[in-house]
Amino acid sequence: MKKTITALLLATIALTSTGLVLAAGGAHLESANIDVDDKASLQRGAKVFTDYCLSCHSAKFVRFNRVATDLDMTETQVMENINHIGAKFGGTMTAVMTDDYAKEAFGAVPPDLSLVARSRGVDWLYTYLISFYTDTSKTTGHNNVVFKDVGMPNVFWKQEGVKEAVYEEHDGVKTLTGMKVVEQGTMSEEEFHTMIRDLVAFLSYIGEPNQSYRKSLGVYVLVFLFFFFGVAYAMKKDYWKDVH
Repeated sequence: MKKTITALLLATIALTSTGLVLAAGGAHLESANIDVDDKASLQRGAKVFTDYCLSCHSAKFVRFNRVATDLDMTETQVMENINHIGAKFGGTMTAVMTDDYAKEAFGAVPPDLSLVARSRGVDWLYTYLISFYTDTSKTTGHNNVVFKDVGMPNVFWKQEGVKEAVYEEHDGVKTLTGMKVVEQGTMSEEEFHTMIRDLVAFLSYIGEPNQSYRKSLGVYVLVFLFFFFGVAYAMKKDYWKDVH
């Protein structure tokens, strides 16, 4: 039995490690360091998402009125600041770009982002969004360290600036070792990374709107189980004291 449990644990660890490597695409992932309980960050992230992402990407599982409730925003704030698509207050976040145009322009329909933070992970998203560099061989003019040959352009190049890839060559093999800024953006590096963290925090929130409640509830569940264990153990001792 012990050997079986050990084997299962080792298999789980191996699968988890493999999944992390595949998700990262072999690239080092930076820590997103987000806080989904920070309503101000989520509000800023919602605006970044609707300003820059909603043109191409949908979040069909998310309704504007739910965002307003969870992020402590009024209907007026939502309709004036983040609802740029003319949807009703109870409507969903649907991309402005049609599927037909997306196929013609990009060759594929951009994925819905409702669950991208849950499927990819917040560290992957954060690292991906700060890892674009110029690549003239690509139609979009950009490539990405984390997602090589991605079809998405760098929509934040004005804020971040233009970066070029830095390579090292050994035995005829070129390896990408980093990136350097060749054109300054409108934001400092700290301002840009804060904006991306806000966006990733919002994407994490929409992937699981109840995650803060789930985590807080988990504390009470663990406390209950701890005390229940004590009661159950005391009952067990009392029940078996006369059994020989």
